[in-house]
Amino acid sequence: MSGPTEIRRTAGAPAAPETPFAALRGQLHEAAVEFAGGADALEGILLGMVDDVDRAAAEQLEIFPVCHHSPASALAMARRLREKQPKVVYLELCEDMAPLLTELRNCRLPVAVQAFAGDIDGFPLDWAPLSVVAPITEASAEYQAIAYALDTPGVELVLVDRSSDHVFQWDARHERTDADTDPGTGKGTGTGTGSGTEPEAALHGEAVGVEIGDLRPRFAELEEHLLRHGRVRHWSEWWHQYVEVPLGDSDHDTYRQVMFLIGSLFRRLAPGDGDRVRVDEDRERYMWTRMREHLAATGTDPADCLYVCGAFHAASRVDEFGVDGTTGTTGTTGTGGFTISPRTATTWQYGLIPSSHTAIEAQFGLASGSVSIAATQWAKNLKRTGVKPYRLEGQAGTKKPKQAKKAAKAAAAPTVPVAAEDRLSGFLRQPPVVDTLDEAELLGWSVDIVRAARRSGYLSSTADAIAVFETSILLAGMRDRAKPTPYDFQDAAVTCIEKDAVPGRRDVRRLVEIMMGGDRIGQVGYEALPPLARDVYDRLAPLELNLQQRGVRRALLDLATEPDLRACSDVLWMLRRLMPSGAARPIMGERRLGERSIQESWDLSLGTHQRSLIELGYEGVSLEQVLEQRLRRTAYGPRATAAEVLEAVEDATLYLGGRRLAAELGTRALEVLSAERTVDGAPEVLRRVRGLLAYYRTSEAVLPPWIESFVRTGYAHYCTLLPTAFRDEEATVGQVAAMLGFLFSMENLALSLGCDRTQLELAVAQAHPQDPAKTALLWAAQVQLGTLSRGELRARCDELLGNPLVVPSYPRYLSGFVHALEPVPGLADVVVEAVSNAFGRLPDTVLLPWLPVLITTLRKDAAELAPLLVREAGRVFPARLPALDAWIPPWRQQPAGPPAARTRRHGAALLPAHPATCDALAELLGCDAAWTAPADQGPQALTLMSRHPDTAQAVELLLAGS
Repeated sequence: MSGPTEIRRTAGAPAAPETPFAALRGQLHEAAVEFAGGADALEGILLGMVDDVDRAAAEQLEIFPVCHHSPASALAMARRLREKQPKVVYLELCEDMAPLLTELRNCRLPVAVQAFAGDIDGFPLDWAPLSVVAPITEASAEYQAIAYALDTPGVELVLVDRSSDHVFQWDARHERTDADTDPGTGKGTGTGTGSGTEPEAALHGEAVGVEIGDLRPRFAELEEHLLRHGRVRHWSEWWHQYVEVPLGDSDHDTYRQVMFLIGSLFRRLAPGDGDRVRVDEDRERYMWTRMREHLAATGTDPADCLYVCGAFHAASRVDEFGVDGTTGTTGTTGTGGFTISPRTATTWQYGLIPSSHTAIEAQFGLASGSVSIAATQWAKNLKRTGVKPYRLEGQAGTKKPKQAKKAAKAAAAPTVPVAAEDRLSGFLRQPPVVDTLDEAELLGWSVDIVRAARRSGYLSSTADAIAVFETSILLAGMRDRAKPTPYDFQDAAVTCIEKDAVPGRRDVRRLVEIMMGGDRIGQVGYEALPPLARDVYDRLAPLELNLQQRGVRRALLDLATEPDLRACSDVLWMLRRLMPSGAARPIMGERRLGERSIQESWDLSLGTHQRSLIELGYEGVSLEQVLEQRLRRTAYGPRATAAEVLEAVEDATLYLGGRRLAAELGTRALEVLSAERTVDGAPEVLRRVRGLLAYYRTSEAVLPPWIESFVRTGYAHYCTLLPTAFRDEEATVGQVAAMLGFLFSMENLALSLGCDRTQLELAVAQAHPQDPAKTALLWAAQVQLGTLSRGELRARCDELLGNPLVVPSYPRYLSGFVHALEPVPGLADVVVEAVSNAFGRLPDTVLLPWLPVLITTLRKDAAELAPLLVREAGRVFPARLPALDAWIPPWRQQPAGPPAARTRRHGAALLPAHPATCDALAELLGCDAAWTAPADQGPQALTLMSRHPDTAQAVELLLAGS
């Protein structure tokens, strides 16, 4: 576990007296001998830590170690910048993000700098899209360095960490499980306590997080030991109690040496193998290589520079460490010990996205509320010490302090490197500072939390405020603290107020977090937005709403009286299609093929979903371009189905208009359908083709060529698959019904385009299903084709009800009949008859157990077709209850007389009653004789009817059925 700079000593060997940390080495050597009984690994670790501190403190290029979002680090940074006034600031941040930092002045913190790549080249395709974020808060040392460098003339800010491309080049995700985390690469899984339940926790999405100063033990037993003996619940509380508060008032040298020591401790006790160690060391080699390249190119004196990095990387032991370290190379080949590989061909886009305290906690595994507490501590530190922080001029409406301007203009005195003094020994020997109880502050907290709890539905009172006050003091005493910390107060509030239930949306722990500072959510200003986002706000300006503000805004569009708002309506419908649910939600109005609303009402929350809007800007410069790209990506994807491509055609027609894109995607749908060998998407294909046909028939003079080809190809395609689908056990009855629905509903159009009906007849004849539902569906198809009469179908249904062995499966036959209403809607009367016969003929012992199955079958498999059955039943059954006793079902009525006589009688009465119909038919057939001539023509008509009785019988059946 010891590194190359470790110094091994035997018992009694004193440290070198010329080093500034000789006394500390001697004390640690004596402690190792006393506790371990001689020189062993413990002595190597302790003395190696001192060597790391000595090496980092003696480096001529000043290293400033920080911890992410630490108020103590930010305070020490502000002090050091005003004292040293460096000319060059090297910052541990992805080097390709540098051009975007100037846009921070147009934002309200916290925000995150983002690198995004949608189309990747050089990485596995399943990694796309790639996203890297670096969150920045005001109470962070990196923001102080950025604000100083950008607002101070003559100061250069240089980002030296690996690029966003190298973040993924060095990522070993393919070797890790999904549950693993890799803080070394900035990959977080959001293991913070409770943060993931808040909506703001998703502001960073699935992006990889990169942050300065990831300072946390990577040795699980060490962290557990520190938490147990520190009597705290999580790491954030331990850091606040034992590092943050003691370092708040320390001088610069003490701060640096303590941070070096902590970084060295965590580094030496970290596991000595694995990808995390490799990535950490490669990052350090990368940064020192970049700094030496910059120094050599500019000739800057290292004494005028400041290197801001995490304390974990400050205690580095790589050979490239320091200005005089081993020189690395840039490129694919080189003679140095470290080679910086070239970037891949992936095109990266950069922007700023809103962040929040909750999002930072969720991504980096911090305790819930810890970032908010750090922001509060930052404000208290500034007020107590009087330090003037650096803020970007004009940011969030604040003005730069006058003293800061003077300090920026004043020439800093040259700094002369001095030998490091041992401040670490004094800091480690000093007793803990006893922070006296601030009763006024604690009393204010207690009153505020009770007030907030009452607003959230808790039955809290003044007695609860007193209990919280006393319990906070009690918990602090049990944990060896003179003054309760915010974490002690939070535990006390949960104990005293939250008894057994949470009456409102927030629990007491969340209320304390809000009271301590709340979850601050950043916002990206208009000028820092990508062109697409600015274009969206400009196009929605006629709505006269502040859409950049968080929350929901109600927009009312009267398109009849204000036709100019139709352009806004088009934008809103595209936003609904492209952005997450809730960003643009229609309350009134709809957009479907051939339909346009005259009034619309929208709930808009673009400010809340600003990150999604910004990421749309990475895909194009306008909404129309992004939508077209996404539709093409969907249609030409390797797993695209015909139904998905038809949906893309519908969306292109709805939102983009025009025929070019719809025709292209329609042709693609034809290709995909021809390649499909399953019928999984048949129901969706049928629904969308019907809608598109209805739209084109009402809005176009002629059908587009692509849809004619689609119908022609689909007719032949489904005829080919029909026999297999009837036998396939995996093909559902609904899918087979959709295939028949396509064939029967598109039959006229397909035949007019050159298809052959014989192909369909052969396909039905070759079908031999085993499933009862598909068997009933086959019977319905035979009725539609004319190979099975309705009388024969009714006879088969009666036979099923009369067979005791088939009665248990009768609901499945009924399910097939109900699905048959999709391709053959004229069978509704037969289905109603089949259900009625079942209720009338089956005994109660069979009917009652079967009734729940019947209801479940209808509800599960025929929810959309049930209204057709209800309408048919309402037409057949009497409307009044008294008429039910004398009612005879139509299918049981026995007509009088033989069929031939009835046919002649009805035909003889029908012809003279409707002479115009007969004349029109005769003229259409080209007959010269008048059908409505004198009465002596009657026998001729009867003779004609006797020659063709089937026609008259068919007409009679139709009339009887209606």
